[in-house]
Amino acid sequence: MNSSPSAADTDANDPLGGDRRFQILVNGIKDYAIYLLDSQGRVSSWNTGAQRLKGYMAEEIIGRPFSTFYTPEDVATELPSRALRTAREEGKFEAQGWRVRKDGTRFWTSVHIEPVFDSDGVLIGYAKVTRDLSQVLDTEQALFASEERFRLLVQGVRDYAIYMLDPYGRVSNWNAGAQLIKGYLAHEILGQHFSRFYTPEDRERGEPARALQVALTEKKYENEAWRVRKDGSRFWASVLIDPIYDELGRHIGFAKITRDITDRKRAQEQMEQARDALAQAQKLEAIGRLTGGVAHDFNNLLTIIRSSVELLRRSGDDEERRNRYVQAIADTADRAALLTRQLLAFARQQPLRPEVFGVDARIEAIRQMIETLLGAPIELELRFEQPLGRVEADAGQFDTAVLNMVINARDAMPEGGRLVISARNVDEVPGVRGHAAARGEFVALSMEDNGTGIEPENLRQIFEPFFTTKGISKGTGLGLSQVYGFAKQSGGEIEARSRLGEGTCFTLYLPRTAKTQPVAATDASAEMPEPSRSLSILLVEDNDEVGLFGQGVLVEMGHLATRAANAQEAIAILQQRHAEFDLVFSDVVMPGTNGLELARQIRRTWPRLPVVLTSGYSHVLADERSREFDLLQKPYSVRELQALFERALATSKR
Repeated sequence: MNSSPSAADTDANDPLGGDRRFQILVNGIKDYAIYLLDSQGRVSSWNTGAQRLKGYMAEEIIGRPFSTFYTPEDVATELPSRALRTAREEGKFEAQGWRVRKDGTRFWTSVHIEPVFDSDGVLIGYAKVTRDLSQVLDTEQALFASEERFRLLVQGVRDYAIYMLDPYGRVSNWNAGAQLIKGYLAHEILGQHFSRFYTPEDRERGEPARALQVALTEKKYENEAWRVRKDGSRFWASVLIDPIYDELGRHIGFAKITRDITDRKRAQEQMEQARDALAQAQKLEAIGRLTGGVAHDFNNLLTIIRSSVELLRRSGDDEERRNRYVQAIADTADRAALLTRQLLAFARQQPLRPEVFGVDARIEAIRQMIETLLGAPIELELRFEQPLGRVEADAGQFDTAVLNMVINARDAMPEGGRLVISARNVDEVPGVRGHAAARGEFVALSMEDNGTGIEPENLRQIFEPFFTTKGISKGTGLGLSQVYGFAKQSGGEIEARSRLGEGTCFTLYLPRTAKTQPVAATDASAEMPEPSRSLSILLVEDNDEVGLFGQGVLVEMGHLATRAANAQEAIAILQQRHAEFDLVFSDVVMPGTNGLELARQIRRTWPRLPVVLTSGYSHVLADERSREFDLLQKPYSVRELQALFERALATSKR
């Protein structure tokens, strides 16, 4: 039967022997000093790692006390003997500390000492293991120094409150800037919830909790808002909150930075106030120019009307003179109405009658008129991109805008020149007068002349009503303001570019439409039939003078007219006599129930009784709700009034 070899047999067969192998193993370790001390603390063995760490060869150190490796300070405090005593009494001694190499340099070590006993339990020495931790110490010291510098940096910042919150929003540290801005000392605020910095209104809305939630979900929270100091005063704060996670990804709190930007906010408010004041001053200047221009032009028109009336009274039986003065009054009234429409167009309150048309076709239709306005010295050239999109706008207002720009170009070329009218499709309107580009599809109609050009300071004002660079009696200053108002009210834009001595280019942008069929315009003046029969009309007008005059006009037209001074009186009359009336003709703006509300009430109660409304107020004319009923703009002619009556009656019968 075979048996395992004994330890003695193994050692006998091993040419090195067990102790020899152990010695080779110990000497092969270079990162640790592993050696033995005798019972008195003298070095009795020395490995390669000890030689490398401490610098002594074995023959230089064996037999010498191990206190040779200690600093003079440690020797003075008897640390070597205390270390051996601790190892002997407690079974081991572990510590970190400075040690000294043969060349006198110091290194930071980790030391482990254990007592060694023989088989009888008698102490025969100590096993000692030393490791060089200088690099670890350097790293720790560098990290500590970095953290200390960062702490000093954070503490030294005084313009920012920089502090941390725990995961629940409680303050966990506090810098000098936080103390300066918020007024709390560290011991007063540590452990307190950060919501105390918020206004009562924000706390009621749950803003503190929302801020932390936003920081967690979006990885950052930024805001500007009012915050409250310890003394209760408020300051405008710029706030940043970031969530903080440890190396394992666990949420451990929030970093919070607050800056007092009250001074900046006040400066911005002052700047905005100054800007508003400047805008108000400019607005007042424009209003002053507007009212002055309106007064000037209307005084001229009223002069003609008043003089014609006086001369009409003196004309006696001279029919030719009477007709001349009557015609002068009619023409002047038309010019006054045109002036009003131009002002409404600038204010974007002109009632529009949109229809679909091609810009190129429209220009071609009025080409002869354009050439007549320009005169022979000015060459006209038309350039239209094909295919050119269609637009939906008020065709009459478009024609007026084109002719106004043509007149402006003509006046800029007194010695003759060239006017190029072109149109193209564009996908956006470029930034104009400081506004961002408008998105969408447009048709751009450009008019470029090679005339005198416009001064840069005047270019900013050319669309203001009654602003003109022309001489006295050379223009009203309303032409380009009409173009501006038409463009804006149509959802478009007008751009002007000019260089002195080289010419000017106006570009009118109108939104393109996908519609292909023209929309029929509802123009009361397009059809002017004679009265088909005498009508019984209920006239509703609160102004006595206008009411009496209007009643007289209706009678002169051959109709029977009954007047009500307000909506309530009109309803009372209709409740008793509604079957007598063919039509209700009412002003819109009246005290109490207005004309639009009256018309709706009549429609509900007597749905087959037609209602025609009239107004000269721009906000009424531009209000889409007024389009529920036939609406006549003041001033109007007798034939326009009759045409609208006929249409309202025809509609009510369908």
